[in-house]
Amino acid sequence: MPTPALPAPTGLQLRPFQAVRYDPAQAGDLSNVICPPYDDIGPARARSLRVRPHHIARLLYSTEPQTASGQLDRWRQRGVLVRDTRPALYVYQQQHGTRILQRGLIGEVHLPRGTAGPVLPHEDVQPHVVRQRAGSMAGLRAQLEPLLLTYRSTESTTAQTTDQVTRRPPVAVARTGAITHTLWACTAPDEQALITAGLSRCRALIADGHHRHAACLQLSEGEDASPWRSSLALLVDSTTHPLRLSAIHRVIPGLEPDKAVAAAADVAQVRQLPGPRLPEPGELVLAGAGRAWAITTPEPEALREALTGRPPQWHQLAAAVTDHLLLDRAWSVPDLPGAVHHVHDADQALAAVAAPDNGTAVLLPTVTENTVWDLAGAGVLLPRKTTSFGPKPAAGLVLRVPDKP
Repeated sequence: MPTPALPAPTGLQLRPFQAVRYDPAQAGDLSNVICPPYDDIGPARARSLRVRPHHIARLLYSTEPQTASGQLDRWRQRGVLVRDTRPALYVYQQQHGTRILQRGLIGEVHLPRGTAGPVLPHEDVQPHVVRQRAGSMAGLRAQLEPLLLTYRSTESTTAQTTDQVTRRPPVAVARTGAITHTLWACTAPDEQALITAGLSRCRALIADGHHRHAACLQLSEGEDASPWRSSLALLVDSTTHPLRLSAIHRVIPGLEPDKAVAAAADVAQVRQLPGPRLPEPGELVLAGAGRAWAITTPEPEALREALTGRPPQWHQLAAAVTDHLLLDRAWSVPDLPGAVHHVHDADQALAAVAAPDNGTAVLLPTVTENTVWDLAGAGVLLPRKTTSFGPKPAAGLVLRVPDKP
């Protein structure tokens, strides 16, 4: 069911810009300098990438933004990174073999304030993470990763123009694992106008990058001329290249399954299962040490008390039941780093708790995309770590570096 388009004045504003990109003549094979998104690799992998000369991880995972800013300036002075000479919209594609996994448009998207705007967040954020991202972006004065936005087109002009661009030679090609990343530049003003006109009648959902979006809003507070009134963004049309949507599961290393089951039975119905499996709609699956239980039908009064002050729509959300009724109320798990691990793959979550004394996993059902759109449009934010949209764009192919004053 398509989301109604907005009138042009309040729709998406995607602007061409002059990206800063790696020059293969200086940086070598781009496959050796780009990497998966910030949240998709662990500390050990990040450290191994940072030792490589000119690798984007040296900037992306730096804990000292000012030092990273100096590194970025030196790479530009040496010609490792070069600003494109003409403003462009960039077509970005991920492909596995002959199968296109994702295709979208990269540009600068304007970020007006307010829930009625065209860019809709759908998940809550953590203030300390927003402050960290804002500090990193301001110190580096650059964006290394685009927001991932999904929209639902109501006409074919944008898709047709994008297809025309992909018939030309690409400006960059790289690989991460089995995935090929290809980039084309659309520099013709007439084609850019067709693309932006089509987008101006749409709104977009933030699929990934809520903390970076909030950081831009924080940095641009009270500054009409701030470069953070816009953000680097990848827009993917879900009518032609839908993103994959899945749940994010919880692993609690310090909670043993038997204790979890006993406490959960005080606030919901618990039924033992023959073995671990993905949850069905309306249930959670608790697993550990090779055993599994279905958790359904939360006790209404307990759920009401656990969600006091939260939107009424949260009563139907598995992530809200898990985080507030089970983790907080029934299990008293502290909201501290390391107490809960958020795992995107159900098999990995089950493997983490397969052995005795390794804790408990809670597998969540996937919320539907229509539900996400409906709640976001109503201004209702989902609990943190409810959804996982993908595939996410690689970091390092396109950088946004606003001109310094």
